[in-house]
Amino acid sequence: MLLIYCPYCEEDRSELEFRHGGDAHIVRPTNMADISDEEFEEFFFLRDNPKGVIYERWRHIHGCGRFFNAARDTVSDRFLASYKTGEPKPALSGASPASAQLAEPPAQIDETTEGTAK
Repeated sequence: MLLIYCPYCEEDRSELEFRHGGDAHIVRPTNMADISDEEFEEFFFLRDNPKGVIYERWRHIHGCGRFFNAARDTVSDRFLASYKTGEPKPALSGASPASAQLAEPPAQIDETTEGTAK
């Protein structure tokens, strides 16, 4: 089961409590009535589907009900960061988007006790 961190509830919850809300940080055209049919199609229907890190909107429908943004790696389906709507994209380090990690590395395994059963 996939766990997703809700930045408003401040806890990891089951993926079954959430709904995907599309790409994050999409800017609506200011002159919606004046855009061409091609521009309208591009804004509403066409989205990139890159291999690697993407920024998405999610909604915690069975929790607080609020939308938030998340950075997710499409290769591993791992959530790299969750942040409140209106906040800027988090700083992700790494040479390529597909191998991006959180700015703070995960806890390391203590190899001195790894595999030493008593």
